[in-house]
Amino acid sequence: MAATHRALIVVDVQPTFCEGGALAVEGGNAVAVAVAAYAATHRGGYDAVVTTQDWHIDPGAHFSEAPDFVDTWPPHGVAGTDEAELHPALADLAPDHSVKKGRYEAAYSGFEGVDVAGRSLAELLAARGIESVDVVGIAESHCVKQTALDAAGLGLRTRVLTDLTVPVSPAQGETARAEMRSAGVVLERSA
Repeated sequence: MAATHRALIVVDVQPTFCEGGALAVEGGNAVAVAVAAYAATHRGGYDAVVTTQDWHIDPGAHFSEAPDFVDTWPPHGVAGTDEAELHPALADLAPDHSVKKGRYEAAYSGFEGVDVAGRSLAELLAARGIESVDVVGIAESHCVKQTALDAAGLGLRTRVLTDLTVPVSPAQGETARAEMRSAGVVLERSA
């Protein structure tokens, strides 16, 4: 198979961010199912599929008993818990790489994480000759946005597949999409 120089980055599709989770985003479970279906049918179009996960051990002020839902949040994505694992809908995904982020800090971007060998997302993509990325997952207004902005900042052609993500709120989604567009991120549907 010819190299595509493309990667699919699946951001934080974890039960902690889906209905019933500690920091649930409405529509999270539906996004998990849609991402799984997309990945299953489009795997051949990517040289790599990478997942990111919030994997908090002690993220300091990121966790709060009285969160403001801007800079502080209730505990979520706690390392080693079922809620921090990949969503069950992704059971058959078999990612090429898995990056965990936020052990001791907030870490919104997948580029702040590392794999089990300590390699950053940027290193993993560079090693595979990746030139463009499609970013999907939860939440569009936070970790998807920041991952896409960092990818674009590294010179990768970056696309967010808008039907495979969901924002925390419609207003935050609008703000995030404007910020991504201004940074050169392409926003389009997966179909």
